[in-house]
Amino acid sequence: MKQLVLDLGAEPAQSLETFEVGQNAELTHVMHQFAERASREHFAYLWGEAAAGKTHLLHGLAATGHARYLTPESSAEDFTFDPSVTLYLVDDCHRLSPERQIDAFALFNQVREHGAYMVSTGPVPPAVLPVREDLRTRMGWGLVYQIHGLSDEEKIAALTHAAEARGLTLSASVLPYLLSHFQRDMRSLSTMLDALDQYSLETQRPVTLPLLRDLLLKTDPKND
Repeated sequence: MKQLVLDLGAEPAQSLETFEVGQNAELTHVMHQFAERASREHFAYLWGEAAAGKTHLLHGLAATGHARYLTPESSAEDFTFDPSVTLYLVDDCHRLSPERQIDAFALFNQVREHGAYMVSTGPVPPAVLPVREDLRTRMGWGLVYQIHGLSDEEKIAALTHAAEARGLTLSASVLPYLLSHFQRDMRSLSTMLDALDQYSLETQRPVTLPLLRDLLLKTDPKND
């Protein structure tokens, strides 16, 4: 069977407004304060399981201007403090190399000295983060929040709202089936919702369970 290739266009930009809040109301409020550089605390550390939304929040903060998004792949120069940057965003701290950990430690001190802001992320609380002790200690100085992933009910509600916003009518069985037969993070689910919308238009068929099954079958590389 020939694999269906869907042109979904550019992935929508991740912003604070498109972050699904769920059980993270306080955290989301604080991140908006960081976006406005209005938080009394200048450091925050976010932790949670993969696909919980950590990178989504950092990308949203990076779009606020005068911000710098950093990853373990960023260069030593990227980790150098710049007075024009008021918010530093360090993603996946657990993957920082020994050299980048030294750079992150120095950057942390510079951010504190100049009154800038920093938000960093990892999969576990800072107390057990596998980085050098002095960096781990500093990450625990500021605000520490666990990001709670959405429940299945919250994911279905968010996807239903997104479908309604684009005028897409889904049969009742579509989203529960999608959750149990596809990747469960919201980015992948939202992308599949776009694919369903496109496939429905291409085939002139309503979005029902048979259409979803057909799409999942056609987009599976194993069936190429």
